[in-house]
Amino acid sequence: MKKMLALLGALMLMAFAIQGCDDLDDTDVPVYDFVWKGMNLYYLWKDQVPALSDNRFSNQGDLNNYLQSFSSPEDLFNSLLYKKDDVDKWSVIFSDYRVLENALQGVVTSNGVEFGLKYLPNSDTEIFGYVRYILPNSDASGKPIERGDLFRSVNGTELTISNYRNLLSQETYTLNLATYSGGTLTPTGENVTLTKSQYAENPVYQVSVHQTGSHKIGYLMYNGFFSNYNAELNSAFGELAGQGITDLVLDLRYNGGGSVRTATYLASMITGQFPGQLFSKQQWNSKIQAHYESVAPQTLQELFATQLGNGTPINSLNLTRVFILTSEATASASELLINCLDPYIDVVVIGAKTVGKNVGSVTLYDSDDFGPNGRSSEHTYAMQPIVLKTVNKNGFGDYSTGIVSENPQNRLEEDMANLGVLGSPTERLFARAITIITGSGRFSQPQPELPARNFKDSKNMQRFGNEMYLDKAPEGSLELLMIK
Repeated sequence: MKKMLALLGALMLMAFAIQGCDDLDDTDVPVYDFVWKGMNLYYLWKDQVPALSDNRFSNQGDLNNYLQSFSSPEDLFNSLLYKKDDVDKWSVIFSDYRVLENALQGVVTSNGVEFGLKYLPNSDTEIFGYVRYILPNSDASGKPIERGDLFRSVNGTELTISNYRNLLSQETYTLNLATYSGGTLTPTGENVTLTKSQYAENPVYQVSVHQTGSHKIGYLMYNGFFSNYNAELNSAFGELAGQGITDLVLDLRYNGGGSVRTATYLASMITGQFPGQLFSKQQWNSKIQAHYESVAPQTLQELFATQLGNGTPINSLNLTRVFILTSEATASASELLINCLDPYIDVVVIGAKTVGKNVGSVTLYDSDDFGPNGRSSEHTYAMQPIVLKTVNKNGFGDYSTGIVSENPQNRLEEDMANLGVLGSPTERLFARAITIITGSGRFSQPQPELPARNFKDSKNMQRFGNEMYLDKAPEGSLELLMIK
């Protein structure tokens, strides 16, 4: 109790210091004030940004004078980021929190074509696209386009690193398909016109079971850790458990991340033998970290679970080994899953090196506690700044350069000229997993016919495409830290 009172007293002094005078009367000031105070409290790299120092401003008037120097809330927000586009590539601010909330659950504007963009061989400016998969019940799902199709042009204009965003961000556009032969991409003359609309993606894309000898191999392609679909994910594991699978291949090659809690549920579905044990631990900035460690250290931990948040029992497989397929698009919560499962079971990674995003965010609203309730009616801004780093039970989380298999035979790139069918035992990455599972002998895969360097993909072109986030800020007397 004495410790809590001392902490409260110190924090109240801090709050009074910044409260010095009334907020500015300008109607935009609440937005600017919200941006600075939210970042001052939560931002992971707060200690490396002088403008966010607790003693940077002696009173509210000094802060207001500082805020007046910025032309927009976005301008202020970007100025507070630590080494933007180098260290912090991910913090974002939205002028409409509803757009952000949709993005967190995989609700975006899409025509149904999930694609990747690659550099043409021997070029640093020219690029081409390839179709990764088609979203069901989308505009594209009823048109002559499928996984493995290539396109060099959009609306008759060849793609480059300078024009791709303008061409592919249009509500309606036409993909000019191409074929690859003899080292050259050649137009086929086939064109597919696509129109975007709001689309909610169910990340549980494909579930199947393959009998190979004595092995029942489960395959699950999972494309986003969206908490709205936790029940669908759990049902998929119920289906796999019901068929008595002996092995699991989890395809995360196009999964850019999502909810930390959903990643914990997924880990609990794969295993089941570690209830209540530490799955991951959060590391915040020095002010937040000290607060939670003092008053509520348990809020920094994610534990293996036996049920979903609504009380539904988790369908667990009790596996001691899992195969995870990766690519250059595998990021955030996907990498968290790999890193934090590794101390408990054998995690066999197959594919290309992952993105290397070991930090996460939380949504901040303009309210007394930065939560969604009681948010300001004067504007609709919300922020999603990076606020934490995650580590596994051994304290390891330094994979910012990406995760890749230690076994060179498991480092496989997709072949743009022959992507194969997702979930097929002959598909390049899945076939490698089956070889290891069955011990069927020497594995041999030809080098990709169309080798190409990665550029972008349809998910990381979005403002919030690759992410790991908390569904809400952890509890634990957080109101003590608020600078009112």
